[in-house]
Amino acid sequence: MLSLLFYGYATGRFSSRKIEKATYEDLGYRYVAGGLHPDHTCTVRKYRCDTIAHFRKTFLPELQGLFVQILLLAKLAGILKVGNLSLDGSKIHADASKSKAVSYGRLVELGEQADQGEATIPEGLVIEDDIAFRKARLENLASAKAVLEARAKERYEQEKAEYDAKLKAREEKAKKQGKKPRGKAPEPPKAGPNDKDQYNFADPDSRIMKNSTNHGYDQHYNAQVAVTQETMLIVTASLSNHPNDKREAEPTLDALSPELGQPEGATLDNGFFSEHNILALEQRNIEPYIATGREPHYKTVETLLGTVPAEPPAEASPKEKMAYKLAAEIGKEIYRLRKCTIEPVIGIIKEVLGFRQFSLRGLANTAGEWCLVCLAFNLKRMHTLFLANSLY
Repeated sequence: MLSLLFYGYATGRFSSRKIEKATYEDLGYRYVAGGLHPDHTCTVRKYRCDTIAHFRKTFLPELQGLFVQILLLAKLAGILKVGNLSLDGSKIHADASKSKAVSYGRLVELGEQADQGEATIPEGLVIEDDIAFRKARLENLASAKAVLEARAKERYEQEKAEYDAKLKAREEKAKKQGKKPRGKAPEPPKAGPNDKDQYNFADPDSRIMKNSTNHGYDQHYNAQVAVTQETMLIVTASLSNHPNDKREAEPTLDALSPELGQPEGATLDNGFFSEHNILALEQRNIEPYIATGREPHYKTVETLLGTVPAEPPAEASPKEKMAYKLAAEIGKEIYRLRKCTIEPVIGIIKEVLGFRQFSLRGLANTAGEWCLVCLAFNLKRMHTLFLANSLY
């Protein structure tokens, strides 16, 4: 069953129904299944359940261990060396429609309506049933409000830290230049939830996020991976419901098994840039290479001439020091590999394998499924590497 699940995800079949159907129609699936056909519906302890889906959901916690074991096989074969890593994330659609989402402002209105009740009693109303219904509805609305308020508090703390950092940088720039910096001063964040903050009743852990392919918004999770620049194997992965990548570097690196080795450096785009992330990587003895801004679509005169900027003084800000590191030749070479290592991996997962939506709900379950997707990608990638190195 495990082999069938791995083969299904590695060949772009994520639905248990489609995997079952393929055991009848696809020669590869028939071989992996040993000529057997797991019934889509079977009796397990007098309950009818989907065999493949039940197996997948039951053993999700064990997948992280298998993910590491498969990478250890690559390490023993001599094709895996951690070295420098490339980190990035992508939005994956949740198994929930945004039509099931309700804004914080609407939750307040619904709570008041449910609490006040109807002005007139409908004919045939059963008082006990109506009281039970209203009580359950009030509890659900209160739970949703509490979740949104907790998220708002978390968001405020992050925005406050970013605001303080921008204010500090502005003050340092003013002191250095001897005059007030140009442009508007950053605005302090507002505490508390916004009226437009969304809660989804189908999958409460998912959040409304901006689509990567257009300007729309939908229910997503934020999936992160880190790959080696030498082999493009995924060595660690994580999943969250945070709309941006600012806080995703640490959880992703913390998920890296020490058995696989110690990374030398890590490249990240400007979506990860913060003084906190620079310090976090250095504390893990990983040399950080984090972009300080978006790459221009044109080459400057300094770039064309290969001019390296002057080394910043010791009291320079972390942003100035990082910009200088990336402008140096070795920094350029290491960061240049980010685009041709991590971005193809995410592209293969979403375009070639076709994984664009989770089949499970809830942060714990979707994190397990994301681990399964990354494991399936590694199996395909290891097959290619083994062929290239004549290891079969």
